Amino acid sequence: MKILVINPGSTSTKVALFEDKNKILEETIRHDKQELSKFKSVLEQLDYRKEAVLNFLKRNGIGLDEVNAVIGRGGIVKPIEAGTYIVNEALINDLKLYSKEQEHPSTLGGLIAHDIANLIGKPAFIADPVCVDEFEDIARISGLKEIQRKSLLHALNVRASMYRYAESVGKKVEDLNVIVAHLGGGITIAAVKKGRIVDVNNANEGGPFSPERAGGLPSIDVVNMSYSNKYTRNDLLRLYTKEGGVYSYLGTNNIREVIERAKNGDTFAKEVFEAMCYQIAKEIGAMATVLKGNVEAIIVTGGVAYNEEVIEEVQKRVGFIARIIPYPGEFEMEALAYAALRVLKGEESAKIYS
Repeated sequence: MKILVINPGSTSTKVALFEDKNKILEETIRHDKQELSKFKSVLEQLDYRKEAVLNFLKRNGIGLDEVNAVIGRGGIVKPIEAGTYIVNEALINDLKLYSKEQEHPSTLGGLIAHDIANLIGKPAFIADPVCVDEFEDIARISGLKEIQRKSLLHALNVRASMYRYAESVGKKVEDLNVIVAHLGGGITIAAVKKGRIVDVNNANEGGPFSPERAGGLPSIDVVNMSYSNKYTRNDLLRLYTKEGGVYSYLGTNNIREVIERAKNGDTFAKEVFEAMCYQIAKEIGAMATVLKGNVEAIIVTGGVAYNEEVIEEVQKRVGFIARIIPYPGEFEMEALAYAALRVLKGEESAKIYS
């Protein structure tokens, strides 16, 4: 089975061709920022990026008729269960609709997949977008009736790590009770109960501070900042989601640099680093209570997990809960390919978005 995988980013589009589970081609297509600036919205980039993917195939001598399925990274739509979804008209409409409210390049993944698959009469899919929602009802209650807790997370890498761990221990994903900590520019820590993500911090709004996000903040101070007349709404959003966390304190979001500064005697860098690990461990502990202590493993993944010092620091505080299984890096291309492959092989059914 040959599967074409498409993962659009802000200034690039990752493309890969898999033959079953083997990646036979991969390329990160870089897009010129000036060229992208000509488009008024992400949606207007659709034909431009689709042409770049088709050129990738042509350059590598891959005929469209060789491809059995196309899968793209899913953008923001309404809350849905985890899984692999056929890109149908309802999904296309909502990808476009929600993109007008909250633009993200991942929206183009499903749209490009649909257009290319349509050329050859093959299926198009998305899998595990950030809006995956498997919360138990109790997790939705925030503490203020006007506000509901929402599920937004790095679902693709969290689920990829679940599948990887399940395969390593000879279990089905549906039998897992684990905590998955995705440590990247944003941090997602998820409680997985019998294979379902029943609670998670929204990396943009709560949980640990990360290399560039502020995490959970004292709410009264946030209100006071909002009414100080010093910041616009966009200023605050930038501070909380792009210039918060480690960057706010140290002027860098590079954790390796922070660790080196700490080793070279920078006591403040050491304190900030330890505080980030402290908050990660605290959130893992919170998710352990969601699972009532029935935790067989703590899976740590994402780019920050390449730093052994992070694993060691977190391990000191959560080792009593369960063993840590490190899967450093992100496996988005593999996760998408395997999601399509499971459907093509009949191991699971594709879901229908409606």
